[in-house]
Amino acid sequence: MAKGSGYGKTILIGDQFVLHDVPAIVAALAFETVATVEKIKGEGWILEDNRNEVPGYKEKKKEQQVDSINRILEVMKIDIKKTPIKITYGGSLLAGSGVGASAASCVSLARALNAEFELDLSIEEINQVGWEGEFAYHGTPSGVDNTASSYGGILFYQVQNEKKSFERIQVKTPINVVLANSGVTSDTSTLDAFTTQLREKDPDLFIKRLKAIKEQSFEMKKALEEGELEKAGSIMTENHKILIDMGLSHETLVYLCNLALEKGALGAKVTGGGRGGYMVALTPDKELQEVVASAMEKEGYKVIRATIGEN
Repeated sequence: MAKGSGYGKTILIGDQFVLHDVPAIVAALAFETVATVEKIKGEGWILEDNRNEVPGYKEKKKEQQVDSINRILEVMKIDIKKTPIKITYGGSLLAGSGVGASAASCVSLARALNAEFELDLSIEEINQVGWEGEFAYHGTPSGVDNTASSYGGILFYQVQNEKKSFERIQVKTPINVVLANSGVTSDTSTLDAFTTQLREKDPDLFIKRLKAIKEQSFEMKKALEEGELEKAGSIMTENHKILIDMGLSHETLVYLCNLALEKGALGAKVTGGGRGGYMVALTPDKELQEVVASAMEKEGYKVIRATIGEN
């Protein structure tokens, strides 16, 4: 029996447009999905999914999850007819749209299989397997989620000419954030079709918006590195306005972002594919983090208090 883990994540900017030459700033969360793999008698594989979830998430993603596991087993050349296995998921990451739950499950499974079958894969190869598993959930995945899940930290992630790359963003001190779930499970596999519709409807406006978001990504990278968190928060909020105009937010997410700003958050926006899932608020000090998180919990929303940029 062997275990493997994968971090959750939050994306501060660039979420939906990484495959359109827009850099993303992604931060791993100190919450993980843990996969356990053990050899059993019989044939094939069985799954026990014990992850805590946003209500309905696991059922809605069940078919995609099966496809993802089969894809990972195929890529890793695991012969489950010869060596049947049981997969068990658990860990501290709340399974829901917007926090990299699918990527964390893929990466954790890749690591558990690597250990159980003594494949000696490198972290780069684990990350590649995680990306392969993400196809079932995202159509064509950008790779940003599985990279954060594999490597941790805060990353400036880009896809240029179909080549994926990232660099670490070093912050002066760890940063506290609050994530709140809208209760709406979104289907990120439909995102490509949605953005294609936006581009076809008004190509000039689409290009203009992507250019603005790309500039915001570079500005936020600099602000984070220099410790200018008020500027970073302002960029997040301005970016959310663009996403709202594009139909990539959700009325509940807009409400939660506004609530966070009213309580003093430096910035707030949807995180992940959008149209449901989570929002993220920049709340650098612990006291502010607690004020924002408590206000949301009082209204019944599921909240994650997290710190990003830790070693």
